[in-house]
Amino acid sequence: MELIAVNGLGKTYWTRTGPVVALRDIHFAIERGQFVAIVGPSGCGKTTLLKILTGLIPASHGEARLSGTAITGPRRDVGVVFQSPVLFPWRTVLGNVMLPVDVQRLGRDRLMARAMTLLSLVGLQGFEGRYPRELSGGMQQRVAMVRALIHDPAILLMDEPFGALDAMTREQMNLQLQEIWLDREETVLFITHSIPEAVFLADRVLVMTQRPGRIVDDLAVDLARPRSLDVMTTSEFGRHVKRIRARFTNSGVSAP
Repeated sequence: MELIAVNGLGKTYWTRTGPVVALRDIHFAIERGQFVAIVGPSGCGKTTLLKILTGLIPASHGEARLSGTAITGPRRDVGVVFQSPVLFPWRTVLGNVMLPVDVQRLGRDRLMARAMTLLSLVGLQGFEGRYPRELSGGMQQRVAMVRALIHDPAILLMDEPFGALDAMTREQMNLQLQEIWLDREETVLFITHSIPEAVFLADRVLVMTQRPGRIVDDLAVDLARPRSLDVMTTSEFGRHVKRIRARFTNSGVSAP
């Protein structure tokens, strides 16, 4: 069953020097429970696409639908994680996680148990009373991830969430995200410029060209789950990475 359907989506920005086409004729669909990654070079419109899907900006052409309804503005059934965790410094870890619950006036008692379960799942049990300044970058991003999931969104949209982390922390975050996805059966759209990260995490990898951004391929990743870091040394993993790199090369684009 299609959870997200994107048809003919385009975005044009108007500047003093004329129109800038960021996205052109984007088509794809995501089924409930899938983990889909979009990979492309910097400046290709990945973040613009995500902003349209979150309802933060409108499309210029085409449409995006979530659960059969056109996305025309911000929605409560979407969770978003950006590259920067954007935590409130005066709120504790638990306070930041519960922010959507307070803003949307949801059932706090019911969702408190969910918050504690998710914090434990990402290794933050015992840190509920800490403040952002007391956490590492990776821990802050885990808080942001739990906050995005606390209200049980229909889909989790992630915009290069681990891009600012060091390599070892990034690997651990990928493992924890996979664990959450397997445990909670979430639907995830993950934007990245790292081909290995996309292959490690996703069921499908959408390949995006340079601006104006277009989806030029939709490649299935048939690696068994759960995936350990060791899978990245296998020939099967290398085959998927090589195939995606070749798709960029064939499109006349340098692989990210």
